[in-house]
Amino acid sequence: MIKKVILIMAGFIALALGIIGIMLPLLPTTPLLLLAAGCFIKSSKRLYTWLVHHKTLGPYVYNYLELRAISKNTKIIAISSMWLSLIITMIVINKAFMCYMLFFVGVGASIYILSLNNVEKVNCKERE
Repeated sequence: MIKKVILIMAGFIALALGIIGIMLPLLPTTPLLLLAAGCFIKSSKRLYTWLVHHKTLGPYVYNYLELRAISKNTKIIAISSMWLSLIITMIVINKAFMCYMLFFVGVGASIYILSLNNVEKVNCKERE
């Protein structure tokens, strides 16, 4: 029971941050909503179903989980904000080894994001 409550609370925190991420480009919306979905599916089928079928939030989760796809615009924003934050971090850290590590992590993440399919918005009726 305690595990269920903790997962639901973690799901709502991830959900709140994901919603904020819709408006703030440096906060990743899709991974946070996927975290919320993961917490909800292990704690409350009702909350998971609500999230997946939500008019605004559902497509983020559904497109990734079912279609392994994100929109072209999301790819551009994700890669741009990731590299901006990586470059700023490299400048601040100014340690060669760490810069190389961040560079290779950025390349790997970029390749993964680019390997996902492109998708346009999916409406709720297509998901049922």
